[in-house]
Amino acid sequence: MRQYQKLVYTVCLQFVHDHHTAEDLTQDTFLSAWASIDRCDPNYYKQWLVRVAANKCKDHLKSAWSRKVEAQSDETLPEPRGTPPPGSGLQAAEPDPQDELLRRTDQAELETMIRTLREPYGRAATMYLLEGIPVQTIARVLGRPAPTVQNQLFRAKAILRKQILERRQE
Repeated sequence: MRQYQKLVYTVCLQFVHDHHTAEDLTQDTFLSAWASIDRCDPNYYKQWLVRVAANKCKDHLKSAWSRKVEAQSDETLPEPRGTPPPGSGLQAAEPDPQDELLRRTDQAELETMIRTLREPYGRAATMYLLEGIPVQTIARVLGRPAPTVQNQLFRAKAILRKQILERRQE
């Protein structure tokens, strides 16, 4: 355990990007490994532990609990300054000019990101996300099966999500 603790922790941290969760998953990895240690040749402990850690992380990220916690943290984002608290009975004030400017800038950046996606994702994403065209129609226009278009839209959204997260970190 001492020999591979840092390695396993690093693998977990690469997956979950949270120190506390990575520590928990590191511990789970070693508990699982200890329960099955007799199944692995000692020459392959390092590779085996990395695989166990990766699988633990993937299971964690797929779990309903993980997805629910992420969704709740998105819902707890602060309201814009021009928005009254929910249930206060107050009318929304004039939108704050700074919030409005940020919203417009964000929309313009997102539109640019969508329009500059590489093919085969760009055209399908532009038609679906910006023009509101249904998947069946996009499939017909592009001459692709509908499941292919749905897959391309899924991948386009993943690429956009990654780009947005990278921009937030800058």
